Amino acid sequence: MFYVPLDALYLDALCELWNRELGERFPMRPELLRQNSLEDRNVLQAGSWIAMDAVARRPVGFVVAKCWQEQLDVQLGKGVGWIQALLVDRNDRGQGIGSELLARAERALRQRGVQKIWLGRDPYHYFPGIPVESPEVSAWFAARGYRLLEPLENDLLCRYSDQDDQKSVPLPQVADGRFRLLAADDKDAFLSFLHRCFPGRWEYEAIHYFQRGGTGREFVVLERQGEIVGFCRINDAKSPFIAQNVYWAPLFARELGGIGPLGIDPAHRGSGLGLALVQAGIAMLRQRGIQQIVIDWTALVDFYAKLGYSSWKQYAKYSKELV
Repeated sequence: MFYVPLDALYLDALCELWNRELGERFPMRPELLRQNSLEDRNVLQAGSWIAMDAVARRPVGFVVAKCWQEQLDVQLGKGVGWIQALLVDRNDRGQGIGSELLARAERALRQRGVQKIWLGRDPYHYFPGIPVESPEVSAWFAARGYRLLEPLENDLLCRYSDQDDQKSVPLPQVADGRFRLLAADDKDAFLSFLHRCFPGRWEYEAIHYFQRGGTGREFVVLERQGEIVGFCRINDAKSPFIAQNVYWAPLFARELGGIGPLGIDPAHRGSGLGLALVQAGIAMLRQRGIQQIVIDWTALVDFYAKLGYSSWKQYAKYSKELV
C-alpha cells in the first residue's frame, strides 16, 4: 500500500470506488465528485490523500479534508475544519488504511490551526453528518475521539401524484407582499439582504451561485414595499451547478427538485411567512413539472410535515476538538 495526493487523474477510479460502496444509497456522478472534492477552493491538499494498492495500482481508499481558504467577505468558521469524505474499499478494510488516511487529514488540519473538525457539513458538502444507516462508521469515528451531537439532521422527501395539475399550482397570498423569482439585476440587493440577515453559509452559497452564472431562477423571494424580506432556494436539473438537495437525483426515474435554504428577515417573522415561502418554492417547482422534491439538511421535521414532507435520510452530527 502507498499513498498519493488527491488528484483529478484518479477521478473516474474514485467515482467507481464510491459507487461500489455507496452507490445504491448515494450514487456518485463524476461531475459531482469533481465539483465538490476537486474544484472546491477549500480542499486542503496536504490533508487529502488516496490509498493505492501497490500491486493493482488502483485506489482502495481516499480522504478529503477542508479548511476555509477563500478570500471572501464571509466566514464559515474560524478555526474549523472538515473531513468531507473518508472511504475504504470493504475488501481492504482492517489493515489500518482508514486510520492512516484520517491521521494524515487531522495532522494537516492541525498544522493549519484548525481547532475543531466536523464530519461533513463542509462547503460543497456531501453529507451534514454520518448517515444513520451506517452505524459501523459512527462507531469507528467515535473510537477515534469524535463526539455525537443532537439532534439528527434530515433530508425530507415528498412525492406528488401524476393526477396533480402541476401547471396550475397557485402561489400563496400574503398581506402587503408578493412572491416572485429573483432577476439577474436583483443580485446586489439580494446579496446585501443575505449579508445583513444571514451572514455565513447561505450568503456564501449565493455568492458562488452568481459566480457560476446563476440568473436568479433558483431563488423565490418575498417582497414587501419593494424590499426583499425573505427567500427560498429552489433547485432542479437546469441549475448552474449540482445543488445539495438534488445530489442523489440518479435514485429517481423522474427529475428531482430541491427546496432550501429559506429565511425571513427577523423583523418580519412570526406571521407564517416561512411556511408560505416554502409553499411558494414548491409551487414554482411544480409549475416546472417536477413531481418529487427534497428538502435537505434540516431538523425541522414537524414544520415541513405540515406540507406533506417526511424524513427520507437521516444523519448523525459528529465533531472532534483538536488539542
